[in-house]
Amino acid sequence: MKKILSLLILGLSFVVFHSCVQEDFYDNTRRGNYEALWRIMNEHYCFFDYKKEELGVDWDEIHARYSYKINEQMTNAQLFEVLCDMLAELEDGHVNLSASFDFGRNWSFYEDHPENYNDSIAKLYLGHHYQIASGLKYIILDDNIGYVRCESFENGIGDGNVSVMLQSLATCNGLIIDVRGNGGGQLTKARTLASHFTNERLLVGYISHKTNKGRNDFSSPRAEYLDPANDGIRWQKPVVVLTNRAVYSAANDFIKCMKLCPKVTIMGDRTGGGSGMPFNNELPNGWTVRYSAVVYYDKDMKHTEFGIEPDISLSMSGADIAQKKDTYIEKAREYLSKSQ
Repeated sequence: MKKILSLLILGLSFVVFHSCVQEDFYDNTRRGNYEALWRIMNEHYCFFDYKKEELGVDWDEIHARYSYKINEQMTNAQLFEVLCDMLAELEDGHVNLSASFDFGRNWSFYEDHPENYNDSIAKLYLGHHYQIASGLKYIILDDNIGYVRCESFENGIGDGNVSVMLQSLATCNGLIIDVRGNGGGQLTKARTLASHFTNERLLVGYISHKTNKGRNDFSSPRAEYLDPANDGIRWQKPVVVLTNRAVYSAANDFIKCMKLCPKVTIMGDRTGGGSGMPFNNELPNGWTVRYSAVVYYDKDMKHTEFGIEPDISLSMSGADIAQKKDTYIEKAREYLSKSQ
């Protein structure tokens, strides 16, 4: 009986304590939605210190500056525009505002840079007889170099898919993995592919997440490792990975991992970045805000939020494009032929 009474008292204490926790609620007004958005970001976004250091972003100053633009006579479209402009100050492709009529974003990480990719020309290298392993398109080029096109990590890439592909390319002297334009997807799929290019465990970086509402309330960084694939084939020959500014999020992490693998060379343009894991929240009017809430660092505890530099920098040649040649693929073939 005493035990039951103690549990009842403990439960009552929890209810009383929980009811005393102050939650912030906002009315579904123009001002209410503005304040809700600013506070959601203030309490959950993970890059404020870094963005202030790199861009001079002061979230408190931004609050004051955009506050003057809010009034109750605004239309939904006008409110949406102001809120999106405020979020765009962070220059984060993972920060978005979604409404039924529009999708707010700042994609300057690739829109303000040369594309360095021509889909029509790249398809000429694949031809019509390429094979497909769960989204990985691959073929052996006429110089006995394997070419793999990986457009996204949204597809269910598994060890079996990768091993079948690598088995088919086993006679090749080298391998090109083209991830240009890959905007990300599932981090686990990116690392599954990368795990087939190392024979030993690699420290690839650290992860830290928000633990409370303060801007600097983060967990201690936890080490992350890339383990070699347990099942299937591990590639042992030279590899070139092709990148451009549209390589983002999970694809950015793929480059981070591959850069540490032996016999792998990253070639092309700096990646777009996107090293924060995104989460969602909702405004009083039902609009959805997405924001970076978990930080991934590289092995040296440095940010890759604004991208990763290649080992060899490249730009698409206008002369090559006129001849329907892909500068990136041709340079990779030349590089691999010299690595034999």
